[in-house]
Amino acid sequence: MMQDDTIQDNTIQDDTMQADTQQAASMHDDTAVASFSMPRRPGAMLPAGPPTSSVHAAPSAFRCSLYGIGSGSDDGARAVVAAPAARRQPGADQDVFYIRLAQSSSHHHDAAVLIRKRYSWRGYAAEQQPRAAASGITLVADCGGVVVGTMGLCLDGCAGLPADDHFRPQLDLLRGQGLRLCEPSRLAIDGGVSKRVFASLIHVSYLYAHVLQACSDYIIEVHPRHLAFYQRMLGFEQAGPVLACSRVGAPAVLLRLSLYSMGEHIRACGGRTDLQQTERSFYPYFFSPDDEAAICQRLLARRERQ
Repeated sequence: MMQDDTIQDNTIQDDTMQADTQQAASMHDDTAVASFSMPRRPGAMLPAGPPTSSVHAAPSAFRCSLYGIGSGSDDGARAVVAAPAARRQPGADQDVFYIRLAQSSSHHHDAAVLIRKRYSWRGYAAEQQPRAAASGITLVADCGGVVVGTMGLCLDGCAGLPADDHFRPQLDLLRGQGLRLCEPSRLAIDGGVSKRVFASLIHVSYLYAHVLQACSDYIIEVHPRHLAFYQRMLGFEQAGPVLACSRVGAPAVLLRLSLYSMGEHIRACGGRTDLQQTERSFYPYFFSPDDEAAICQRLLARRERQ
């Protein structure tokens, strides 16, 4: 997810997102589950990175790994919400971002490259693919053929969750309460990219986990210095002590977020451009609740092709 120091050092600034009610049907990208466009800042360039050679839908994974997030600089740029199934004709003053399920080898490769790049930039070891990744999905965000963001989602099952490596007693206690857990992991956002990319990845992950898979709670491991950020910006609560995370060679604390609570925040704030300057959370940068049904339909269609 996101780190508090990326906010404190001004590397990510507030977008002022303006919804566009015009449906752009001139171009469609049937491999994406969601998309949005943003005015391009003067002189802005896409982050350097490997091209995405295959345009197919894709899978995902997340973890002690809410360390790998990058930084962005939107400088007041306005995000324009596009219909999940529609693509806006990109022009010289506009970038279109697509959220996809990573189903092609090239998407998985580019996501792994981005994770190594961002983890290295943060001084963390790049963890290997989670052992529970097979029970989840991987999401990628791309713009102009370049993967600029990725995150995964592990679903709880016989293999458990990545967080079980360090927090098994805490997770078993939650399971004993009847909660259905899932774990975002391996998050990475490239430098110079809008916070809308982060918000969109989280929103699509929430829809897959809560609406399609009936999960009740997110579980994440983050560096202790990012604890306040996740509490403030998404509503996480601490659910375990600070322990050493062997996967990335850094301390980690266990956090939990009720997906029912997340849904309430999305319904109250999602797509609300008027709240971006007053609401101190990421929820105004999520898609509007009206977009959710179409995104879920596309998630189902892409998942069935795996």
